Amino acid sequence: MKVIGIKFKEGGKIYYFAPKDTETYEEGMQVVVETSKSMEFATVAFLPREVDDSEVVQPLKPILRIATEKDREQVRKNEERKPQAMKIAQEKIEKHNLDMKLIDCEFAFDGSKVIFYFAADGRVDFRELVRDLASAFRIRIELRQVGIRDETRLLGGIAPCGRECCCAGAMGDFKKVSIKMAKVQGLSLNPSKISGLCGRLMCCLSYENEYYSEVYKKMPKVGAEVSTPDGKGVVVSDNMLKLIVRVKIEKDGNLVYKDFPLDKIKFKGGKKEEEEGKEKLDPSLKELLD
Repeated sequence: MKVIGIKFKEGGKIYYFAPKDTETYEEGMQVVVETSKSMEFATVAFLPREVDDSEVVQPLKPILRIATEKDREQVRKNEERKPQAMKIAQEKIEKHNLDMKLIDCEFAFDGSKVIFYFAADGRVDFRELVRDLASAFRIRIELRQVGIRDETRLLGGIAPCGRECCCAGAMGDFKKVSIKMAKVQGLSLNPSKISGLCGRLMCCLSYENEYYSEVYKKMPKVGAEVSTPDGKGVVVSDNMLKLIVRVKIEKDGNLVYKDFPLDKIKFKGGKKEEEEGKEKLDPSLKELLD
């Protein structure tokens, strides 16, 4: 089936749509598409290509048209309405004394509804709030409760690496991350070192996990005895990217530290993967997985 990749937000998930054979598309081009709820303004993520039918969720919705200046003006107007909408919503939340944190809002492309995103520790009875907001805006109102990861994704921010948070700028979906990934990659298990702005494990731990998982099994343990071209010694550290092992060797009563390629040393077995489970973790790490 011929599809075109469309995303609704920068760094967001890519969806399949049906391209028009009469139109010529370019990556980054703005378009108007039909969704199950209404028309939406979106961006072309990749050009038309053939994919297996099993990868497509039916029915495949169409691209209605390439965005016009009028469409872009509508989007600008919607963006200009956001600050006032957030202010009104916050006032209404305080009026009803609701225990919820307003995070963001967005207007539908055609202006037929506004969606408010909020965070809360538990369930919130916002029926009265919805009625007040409907009276204020005179359009359909939706309130969506999001988790702490989604909150960071919506608000964005600069991650510990100095770049934009992966969830806000480079990830379509959240990937599963675990403490084992940090162990395998030789990272410090200090929560402040492996957690993102959301307070949970950093999403980027999953990026190179496949490589590290394979190499980890082949490397000797730190403290293991190995045979090298210069004699027997004890492993001090290893570099899984360069496949180099640093070994401490005793020579003539002195200790010598030397690096050897992995294929130049011999040892019994490799590292065994640590079992994953909250019950074996330090209490300070358990919160990262919740």
